[in-house]
Amino acid sequence: MEKAVSATVPQVGIQVKKRENRYRKYWPLLTMMAPGLLYLLFNNYLPMLGIAIAFKKINFAKGILDSDWVGFKNFEYLFKTSDAFIITRNTILYNIVFIVLGTILSLACAILLNEIKNKLLLKFYQSIITLPHLISMVIVSYLVYALLSADTGFLNHTVLPWFGIKDGISWYTEDKYWPWILTVVHFWKSVGYSSIVFFAALLGIDEEYYEAAKLDGASRLQQIRHITLPILTPVIIMLTLLSIGRIFYSDFGLFYQVPMNSGSLFNTTATIDTYVFRGLTGNGDIGMSTAAGVYQSIVGFLLVMLANYTVRRYSKDSALF
Repeated sequence: MEKAVSATVPQVGIQVKKRENRYRKYWPLLTMMAPGLLYLLFNNYLPMLGIAIAFKKINFAKGILDSDWVGFKNFEYLFKTSDAFIITRNTILYNIVFIVLGTILSLACAILLNEIKNKLLLKFYQSIITLPHLISMVIVSYLVYALLSADTGFLNHTVLPWFGIKDGISWYTEDKYWPWILTVVHFWKSVGYSSIVFFAALLGIDEEYYEAAKLDGASRLQQIRHITLPILTPVIIMLTLLSIGRIFYSDFGLFYQVPMNSGSLFNTTATIDTYVFRGLTGNGDIGMSTAAGVYQSIVGFLLVMLANYTVRRYSKDSALF
């Protein structure tokens, strides 16, 4: 018995030393990870404790912890309003269009950039298409206003008269045009930046695939169809899954700043985010705005799980987990 115990003690010591060596080996990587992990902890996880606000009627005199519990009344207020259908419909439909068309346009943009062999021209085009992403949405809203203003807008005073429309269009009072306007502005601002991921993936494709295809007589379109797209499929699926998780969120600047918060455009520009912001600034209802954030997060999580499960059934390698 004593011999068995004495034999196991050295083995335990060896395992401890191996574990220490392993941590010592990866210590530089763990040190590099520390700032990112601390950021995630303080910015993403600790604020989750604020979920309790969604189930309380906040009284600043009592404080958050001592405020009265109201259960799901904040959620009822969000969904019983007559505008619930409009804001939910707009949020979902806009995001579906942005995900589908955005993926197609970003992929096409990356493929076109990959066809440019001149390095100077490539850097020039990359700079041009990514520049809109760096422009503040407030500035974008005034650029759009310079185009659409009823009094001094470029379209009303320069473009439309060419087509025989002399009276112009009151863009900021007619909501039927804004689904198109917001879609164009969104893609103008985001497609170039979104294409960077696809372009980086294209640079990792071995040129020998294309050379072999050329020898077999494949055209450039056939090479893109049978080589480029299949290789990029996992990247496309991954980005789509991540986008699905935020399908109940919207670009606040796009839907609030660009339409200039015009009430007459509510039917086509209001989303969950802008509605909550208006409720927060108008009524000061923090509980309702927090409930909307919890609702968006839970639905986004369920959608990611469902989409990942669907992808995993057909291709395990393409799923996120």
